[in-house]
Amino acid sequence: MAGSQPPLEDEESPLPLEDAELALAGINMLLNNGFRESDQLFRKYRNHSPLMSFGASFVSFLNAMMTFEEEKMQLACDDLKATEKLCESEEAGVIETIKNKIKRNADGRKSAPSMMDRLQRQIIVADCQVYLAVLSFVKQELSAYIKGGWILRKAWKIYNKCYMDINTLQEVYQKKITQESLTSDAANDNHIAAEGVTEDSLNRLKGAVSFGYGLFHLCISMVPPNLLKIINLLGFPGDRLQGLSSLMYASESKDMKAPLATLALLWYHTVVRPFFALDGSDNKAGLKEAKEILLKKEAAYPNSSLFMFFKGRIQRLECQINSALTSFHTALELAIDQREIQHVCLYEIGWCSMIEMNFKDAFESFQRLKNESRWSQCYYAYLTAACHEVDDSSSVGLKNLLLGAIHKCLGNSEDAVQFFQRAVKDGLCRQNNLYIQPYACYELGCLLLDNPETVPRGKILLLQAKEEFNGYDFENRLHVRIHAALASLREVVPQ
Repeated sequence: MAGSQPPLEDEESPLPLEDAELALAGINMLLNNGFRESDQLFRKYRNHSPLMSFGASFVSFLNAMMTFEEEKMQLACDDLKATEKLCESEEAGVIETIKNKIKRNADGRKSAPSMMDRLQRQIIVADCQVYLAVLSFVKQELSAYIKGGWILRKAWKIYNKCYMDINTLQEVYQKKITQESLTSDAANDNHIAAEGVTEDSLNRLKGAVSFGYGLFHLCISMVPPNLLKIINLLGFPGDRLQGLSSLMYASESKDMKAPLATLALLWYHTVVRPFFALDGSDNKAGLKEAKEILLKKEAAYPNSSLFMFFKGRIQRLECQINSALTSFHTALELAIDQREIQHVCLYEIGWCSMIEMNFKDAFESFQRLKNESRWSQCYYAYLTAACHEVDDSSSVGLKNLLLGAIHKCLGNSEDAVQFFQRAVKDGLCRQNNLYIQPYACYELGCLLLDNPETVPRGKILLLQAKEEFNGYDFENRLHVRIHAALASLREVVPQ
């Protein structure tokens, strides 16, 4: 991606397309690995409209999040704040004014377009605040967390208000069209179009707000129970179905964030659901939805490393390891200028190679990660611990946990149970790697839940993993998984 060059200003050249169409084209360009071209397009036209300014700021934000370089993170903050300042406008009375203009046709030709523009600006402000909050969280300081939480609360209020307002506008517009269709002539229809409030413009705005609105609902719905009460007190909701529905709407819209909504859905179905075990031990849940999304969208992104990565995720979850490796290697080659995407591909290649017991290729992938990525030291450690030659007593528990996971992926349940049992009984884990025993208890418990005769023992192990261990790495993640497993058990066997 482009670095921190000064923005290109081209005040004389008009936009080659409507700003909404040009912004969508810029994001599509980015997803087809045209990071530099997308950055140049948005920077060239960033002063032409709030939407193009936001596009430039979004690319700047993405660049910062993929590099974590201090200079680029500061540049992204400055860009987002500049876009936010550009979009500042009065919020009071917007919805009432638009409704009145549509109903009464009271000078709507002059006022309605500006009202639609103000709604667009409010959505952009909320988007900017979300990304500013993320950049604040990255600092990992208490004051940054407090500031970021406050910013998110403000963003949610804007999303919620705009979402409700646009829904109301769509209803009012449809009623107006219905009434006019009964008594109308062509002049009436043309008059409404002249007001600037059209079905297409409302649908695009609904798509624009649905991306942030849906992500809020979806992400908060996955918060661990012990934190959920606090978050609810701050006014954040968490309806997973509402989140997915909103993201689907955004994905099908003509807004610039439609491709991002598509990626969010693929991420949820292929990474989040199995990662947090939201469907219990069913790692294939969500694959039907993910394959439908890919089938519908991948033709538009023939060169997208991200879409190829998600294709590999689907294949891995379907235990098509050879096909998954091919897809991950292809994604790795496509992500020439996208270092962090290359890293997640290398991570997947390493683990798929481990599943095939191809430790040489796995070693090479993790070795490259170790050399290139600041957050990959743990992957390299996992690989060395998983090798059969490991006999260091302090690493045996980790070795058994990983071998259990590999056999579980291969469908060798009996072998997986034996390795997990060994990991659970390894007393040295409490001194060296605190997370091994709770994770082994969880994995063993989930396997036992699959057999009706061992369900009681499986439930005991899940509760043991939840209640007997604390203070280990990824504790909240495991608690989410345990919560989901126990919830699914209650649905099958009413208490």
